[in-house]
Amino acid sequence: MKKILFLIVLFCSVHSQSQTYIKFNAATAAVLIPNIGIETSIGEKTTFSVDIMASFWQSFDGHKPMKFYTLTPEIRYHFKEKYNGFYAGVHAGPDLYELQKWNYWESNKYEKGVGYRLGATLGYNIKLNDKFLLDIFAGGGWHQGFYKGYYNDGTPGRYEGKKDYNKSGEWLPYRGGIMISYKLN
Repeated sequence: MKKILFLIVLFCSVHSQSQTYIKFNAATAAVLIPNIGIETSIGEKTTFSVDIMASFWQSFDGHKPMKFYTLTPEIRYHFKEKYNGFYAGVHAGPDLYELQKWNYWESNKYEKGVGYRLGATLGYNIKLNDKFLLDIFAGGGWHQGFYKGYYNDGTPGRYEGKKDYNKSGEWLPYRGGIMISYKLN
């Protein structure tokens, strides 16, 4: 009970001294893929950010699925000061997808599965005023996927011979954009 009380007091004191921003990615919104997040201060030059991104597209061209959902919690270190200037972040997060992998774009194959990402982000914050800032960022890392491969032309069955899930790991750029951030407190 003492540990729970201590954690509640610690959380409330950190939160009361922190700055918190809600964020919306203008770059992904332009292609109708929402990416929203929240970022809060956890130290003198560190912040914790978490964002979700989802693509509800059945397909861009009628044949290639493009649905995915990602969750990205990230710890960020700001070199100058929080929410101003360059920062670097590390993250790990899960994803769920039904899409055609980059190396199958010229084929009739797509993948449906789950995965996780381990990576880093580099970014730059530009303060517009006391309430708004721009967060320009790019990131990537290692993606490990567990999927089943199917044909998107009506051919029945799976294209690979695995009984359960196939596995695939690769280094990829998978995040980026311009977050418009609004300060809550």
